Amino acid sequence: MYLFNYHQTTKVFFGRGEIQKAGEIAGEYGKRVLLVTTPASNDSLESLFNRTKEILNSKGLDVKHFSGVLPNPTVDCITEGANMAKEFNADVIIGLGGGSSIDVAKAISVEATHEGTSWDYLFFKEPQPDENKLLPVIAITTTSGTGSHLTQVSVVTNTEERNKSALFNNILYPKVAIVDPELMLTVPKFVTACTGFDVFCHSFESVLHPNGGVFIDLLAWEAVRIVLHTLPELVNNLDNINLREKMAWADTLAGLSIANAGVTLPHGMGMAIGGMYPHVAHGEALAIVYPAFMEFTRDSAVSDFSKLAAIFNPAYADLPEQVAAGKAVEEIKTFLEKIGLNETLSDIGMPREEIEKLAKQSMVLPDYKSNPRVATEDEMLQLVKDSYS
Repeated sequence: MYLFNYHQTTKVFFGRGEIQKAGEIAGEYGKRVLLVTTPASNDSLESLFNRTKEILNSKGLDVKHFSGVLPNPTVDCITEGANMAKEFNADVIIGLGGGSSIDVAKAISVEATHEGTSWDYLFFKEPQPDENKLLPVIAITTTSGTGSHLTQVSVVTNTEERNKSALFNNILYPKVAIVDPELMLTVPKFVTACTGFDVFCHSFESVLHPNGGVFIDLLAWEAVRIVLHTLPELVNNLDNINLREKMAWADTLAGLSIANAGVTLPHGMGMAIGGMYPHVAHGEALAIVYPAFMEFTRDSAVSDFSKLAAIFNPAYADLPEQVAAGKAVEEIKTFLEKIGLNETLSDIGMPREEIEKLAKQSMVLPDYKSNPRVATEDEMLQLVKDSYS
């Protein structure tokens, strides 16, 4: 029996040069555009931001630029952007960049049109945002990636609480996503590796998630294949547009997957790491915990792990499933070495005395409950210890 549910409201423009349509697309939602980005930390970003403004201006649009997005974006930075949106009387918000910029654009849409701050509208709180009040969001992704351009999620960090959580609501899907692989050619090696590994995690965890199914499997396994066969080459060949295009496609498939299935144990741990140690990139945090997660989970999802092993090496398909599942764990460790993400919690400067605190924080979000093997408090503590060194 084929049984699945699927929801997606974002209109997608995918392909080289598609950013040229940004002005025409934004003009359908109004004349006053708030452009949301990180600071222009290098000439390539400054050129991209200026080019985007020119594209928007050429269609008669008035653009205000909020360039205060931080990695692991905070409540305060969202409030700053929301205040700008209100003062400017923005009609539409464009998030241009990686997941942080797109997440901030979604959160600004909420805070600029509702009382309180974005933190008041986390997924478990009431009331939730009113769809009729929101400003439309257009996502232009420059990484491959977080999948944020195709999801109903906006991740937010509360620095005072050292906590990272999320807004999650189907009304938060961007109205439009523009995926132009040419925008990704200047992404540096470390960011390429981190975001690329995040694509793998989204895909594989969607397969493992109980909300998956035949349609999600179709999307997610294809994304897994692309990442495993593309990312190691890409991190050593950053200006290859064909490889960038493949990863952009994998990111799109993975985003469509997590929007309807979800993520599991590693993402809850990764979110906790990002909340406590904001200098750690999201994909980097996932890489740190993945070997321990794989060891912990493999015997509870033998079929999926053995299939993953066969994607790494077709010869593993001839092995007994249990043996092949073990090979998948070994291959992930090797894969992380190839892309330069074989790190531990001690490597990123986490104090050993905070191991227990991180373990408790890793069980705040419900992601771990969707894992094929659900960790107890003692098992979560061991997972953190195993990821420490």
